[in-house]
Amino acid sequence: MSGLNHSWEVTPREAVAIQRTLREQVRVEPLDLARVTLVGGADISANRFERVVYAGVVVLELASLRTVAQAAVVTEATFPYVPGLLSFREIPPLLLAWEKLATRPDVLLCDGQGLAHPRRLGLATHTGLALDLPTVGCAKSRYVGDYDEPGPEPGDASPLRDGDEVIGSVLRTRRGSKPLFVSVGHRCTLSDAVDLVQRCSAGYRLPETTRRAHDLVNRMRRGEL
Repeated sequence: MSGLNHSWEVTPREAVAIQRTLREQVRVEPLDLARVTLVGGADISANRFERVVYAGVVVLELASLRTVAQAAVVTEATFPYVPGLLSFREIPPLLLAWEKLATRPDVLLCDGQGLAHPRRLGLATHTGLALDLPTVGCAKSRYVGDYDEPGPEPGDASPLRDGDEVIGSVLRTRRGSKPLFVSVGHRCTLSDAVDLVQRCSAGYRLPETTRRAHDLVNRMRRGEL
């Protein structure tokens, strides 16, 4: 399943051109959070030098953070590991896992960048376009931009800027832990994205969505599924 008509089997140069074209399709618009009942998390586990990829998606009830569905696949990547172009390597496996879900979420949190990307088309943004779904980028590290360290308490945040443009929020989710880098993926605002990450947090650095997706794919990688 994909709402996009481009091929995934492209060269890195072609991938960059596709990103620049797709950027015009991204929608930053308010998300009606009152209507969001199910949230998803997506993650990939792979060795960057190998073709085998483990992809997983989990679906949680937002109110309780109870897992209601999950799916994982093991497949081979068709695109090399190229920083800035990870979506071309990771989205095809994630789409296979998405197809296996018995229940699908209203919004998806991705372990990666959204608009906080040099061409404003990170994994979360590209995934949102592929699924025509609201998505949030929630990355463990900065890829582009400058920021001041946020305060020490959960909920403390500072803007992530690329020049004069705010491209994300640097959000503390746990005291004593490094902050997360939250950005719009598609069909939401930055405040929506930050709100969702906070509502999905339960005492760990990572929100439960991506934390459980990470656990799922690593259990598959260890042969426990």
